[in-house]
Amino acid sequence: MPEPGVDFKLLHPEPLLVVISGPSGVGKDAVLRELKLRRKDLHFVLTATSRPERAEEVEGVDYIFLTREEFERRIASGEFIEYANVYQDYKGCLRSQVTDALDSGRDAILRVDYQGALTYRRLFPEAVLIFLVPENAEDWLNRLKNRGSETEESLRIRLGTISEELKSVDSFDYVVCNEYGKLTEAVDEIEDILRVEHLKVHPRKIEY
Repeated sequence: MPEPGVDFKLLHPEPLLVVISGPSGVGKDAVLRELKLRRKDLHFVLTATSRPERAEEVEGVDYIFLTREEFERRIASGEFIEYANVYQDYKGCLRSQVTDALDSGRDAILRVDYQGALTYRRLFPEAVLIFLVPENAEDWLNRLKNRGSETEESLRIRLGTISEELKSVDSFDYVVCNEYGKLTEAVDEIEDILRVEHLKVHPRKIEY
């Protein structure tokens, strides 16, 4: 029997690759910011994007911001594990971001759109995939509008794709509701997921 106070993570030290996804505007960035405040032991993988930097965002903290030309150069040289053209801008994950994270021995957390999440399901079948959902469609639309960065055209495009995104839920391991005003509860649930995964008798082992 383990001694009292034993750290169960030490019994299963294999790092987890945790993929957080969900519709645009569901609060993926807010969830990650809260996790960063709570968990200094996690490695947060940065997504690269070709879209312009927003006022509240910081290069190297929120995203890796690349010009469209630089993004396409890196695509051509095979530096991305996955990428997609999302709402007329590129988003993707540089291979070095994931390998460096796993080599560090810490759980690696990353955010991607649903297409990217399905790619990780294929490339890293033992990854932990978490799908964030809003409480309801009205809540989701209000969040998008309140961001102030959406045009009528971009809202129309997002409405046209959310049904496809929701169809991908069966490919995920967990669904977490990020209800408006209840960010703490959503992050609590994600921490519970990490805890449960590390307590499994047969832990996940990421091959890369």
